[in-house]
Amino acid sequence: MEGQAVQDLMAVLACVIGWLGWSLLIGALANRLPLAALDHDSWLTGPRPWAESAAGYERRLGIRRWKRWLPDAGDSLPGGVCKNSLVCRDPAALQRLVAETRRAELVHLALWPFWLVTALWLPPLGVLINLIFATAFNLPCLWLQRFTRLRLLATLHQGEACAGGSWPAAG
Repeated sequence: MEGQAVQDLMAVLACVIGWLGWSLLIGALANRLPLAALDHDSWLTGPRPWAESAAGYERRLGIRRWKRWLPDAGDSLPGGVCKNSLVCRDPAALQRLVAETRRAELVHLALWPFWLVTALWLPPLGVLINLIFATAFNLPCLWLQRFTRLRLLATLHQGEACAGGSWPAAG
């Protein structure tokens, strides 16, 4: 039984190191993406086939109630940008924030599939646990990036810059 406990511990350790390494790799690669690559939507970050709105994210997911609990790792790597540092400045800063939401969305889309790699060393239950982990930690971040981008684009479209440090009302 002791041998099995060691194997289980090694499998867990492999998952922790794998997730950490994959996260650092994806973050470093995303950090190197030039802003020009993020100044427009791609097929990954573009509008979905269904009607998407910031109000819909708020109504269906109650995103305003829990978004403050999600970390912002945008400035974790050298040259990265904390998204909170860009809020309520001017249209150029808001455009930069839109680009950073695209970068963050791409990061979370690239992080999520690592659970598939765990099938190389884990039994099916372990792979399922990693799938749940990947989904629980990436899906809310994806929703938040889309919600924020929709709000920012609406603000920019209306020609509103944040005045007096307040965020425009959600539309």
